[in-house]
Amino acid sequence: MTATYRGYTLDEVAQTIDHSVLKPDATMKDIVDGCQLAAKHHTATVCIRPCDVELAVSLLSGTDVGVATVIGFPHGTTTTATKVFESVEALHNGAVELDMVLNISALVSGDYDFVKQDIDAVVRAAKAQLPTCQIKVIFETALLTDEQIVTACELTEAAGADYVKTSTGFSTGGATMHAVKLMKQTVGDRLKVKSSGGVKTLDQLIDYMEAGVSRSGCSATEAVLTEFMAKAR
Repeated sequence: MTATYRGYTLDEVAQTIDHSVLKPDATMKDIVDGCQLAAKHHTATVCIRPCDVELAVSLLSGTDVGVATVIGFPHGTTTTATKVFESVEALHNGAVELDMVLNISALVSGDYDFVKQDIDAVVRAAKAQLPTCQIKVIFETALLTDEQIVTACELTEAAGADYVKTSTGFSTGGATMHAVKLMKQTVGDRLKVKSSGGVKTLDQLIDYMEAGVSRSGCSATEAVLTEFMAKAR
């Protein structure tokens, strides 16, 4: 009989994790260790910096772990052309998922046409190169009002992306249950939701799963899954 915790198996929990290695001072050893950890536990992806994509792809060759990277990270204020170039280059180097930061400045300024066009350009370029590419749009919800979060969801859906995502993990706050529930309520089952930023415990991860999250960005993956193995029955 397979051990479970709160009704979930280890594999079910691990498959919601994008194991994140994104700190600016992360070393090559950190990337290697992160990929080995992800492969060991069969996480959904490793989410790494654009400069690390080729290394991660080579390390994860033959495994069931995908490589995700970040676009316009962490502020979202690089030009659209830069985001498109980053996206195409990342996919050329072997990434299969892109976590792009929307233009936060444009959103809070009310320039919704620009926000949508910025996302749309990345979606079009990425899907043209890799139709199965999953594109997650990061809002940085700690900087937004509820109304702005809803608007960001609507613009993301209109632009054809696959996920709405709470946070980069590099701003004033990370994922909250309030933001996750609001995003899920707005996108329904049409888009998926990713929680990210401060996801550090097993119960927190499962709470987000039960609120409708399909993925969680997590740098504390080893601790979370070790906790699962200690608690599962």
